[in-house]
Amino acid sequence: MARFIPTAQRAFVSAASKTLTNSIQSRVASASSLLQFNPYATSQTHKSPFTANIIRILSNEIEYQHDYAPPHQPATSFNSFTVRDRPGEKWMTMRGKYGEYEEIKIEVTMFDGCVFVPKPGEDSTGENVVLHISLLVDISKGQGYPDMEFLCSAWPDHLEIQKVYLLNRDKTIINPYMGRDLRRKKNRKLQRTLGDYLEERGVNNELCVFLHDYMMNKDRIELIQWLGNVKSIVEKWNQVF
Repeated sequence: MARFIPTAQRAFVSAASKTLTNSIQSRVASASSLLQFNPYATSQTHKSPFTANIIRILSNEIEYQHDYAPPHQPATSFNSFTVRDRPGEKWMTMRGKYGEYEEIKIEVTMFDGCVFVPKPGEDSTGENVVLHISLLVDISKGQGYPDMEFLCSAWPDHLEIQKVYLLNRDKTIINPYMGRDLRRKKNRKLQRTLGDYLEERGVNNELCVFLHDYMMNKDRIELIQWLGNVKSIVEKWNQVF
């Protein structure tokens, strides 16, 4: 089962991600510049049969994805939460409030794992795939109070709490003891109690249903965008060579 990167490493991963993104953007810009000013490039595109076949396959796949399961505009809110998509990334962020002082931030992955369960019915054979989403729920009460961070699994129809962290205001863990793995059977009562705590703040089974629908749509959007980018690059390089 895929797991979230520990809190202490997130700043490093975020910085590394930005550096990588900037590097990629710089390289793409340089490539575009070469394509634009290459003195050997001509206005006429001479496609080799191999390249033409790749472009045709990519075009057909893009058309199929649009027709088979056309994506829709991502939601910008859910109940009391605002939703901020991260185009081109495997994340999205939600923010909300509880009462006058509590701030809630939820960071959500795209599908990062699955389990196989038997198909229902006595005569059924085979297995169904159940997709998994990870999320971090940060709850802050402001200056003078430590934050609580919940590492959770969002299944298609229910929420499961895995870990609970106590954080300083700078998001470092207060002490090295990481607490229990709440998924164990002996921790079910504590899991239910903490689940009620999140339920009261809108982090519940209904949210899980929304997240699976949202990420299914985001997956289609990102796939179509990626296919389009690959097709564009193949076409541009074919003009040069």
